[in-house]
Order: sequence, then C-alpha cells, then structure tokens
Amino acid sequence: MLSGLLKRFTGQKKNSKDEAKKRLQFSLIYDKLEVNDTTLVDLQNDIVDVISKYFEIDKDSLELKVKRDDNVSALVFNTPILHVRRKRA
Repeated sequence: MLSGLLKRFTGQKKNSKDEAKKRLQFSLIYDKLEVNDTTLVDLQNDIVDVISKYFEIDKDSLELKVKRDDNVSALVFNTPILHVRRKRA
C-alpha cells in the first residue's frame, strides 16, 4: 500500500509493455478456460471483499492469476497482508 501511494505521488507508472504482456497472457488463459473478463473481475472483487473482513490488505499489489498444467487449472490470489482485523467481543 505504501509503495502504491509513493508511486502515485512520485508519478511512477508501471511499464506499459509489461502490463500489455500481462493482459495478453491472461486473455489467452481465460480463452482456454472459457471465462470472460466480467466474471474474473467479479470474482476478484468478491475475494477482496471476503479477505478484507479478516485482514487489511494492500489492494494496489494484489494479483489474481490462473495457472494451467496439462489437466489442471489453479486460481492463485496473492496480496500482501498489512495486519489482521481483530473482532471485538
């Protein structure tokens, strides 16, 4: 989260070439899985909502990936946890 804020204030941007490559890779994987972009965005939002109930996470650094082997696909959600939210009794 802090790194994301620093990037915003200093004007640093992600490399557009890397971003385009990442989008193309996701697009190819999603086509194979027959999952559309709307479904993936909705899924990511739902995952963030549920995880945010228990943890404060760095939403600027989260990654949602689909890894595929011969017969198996896996959804990998990766995000830094900033701290645990404690429930009050």
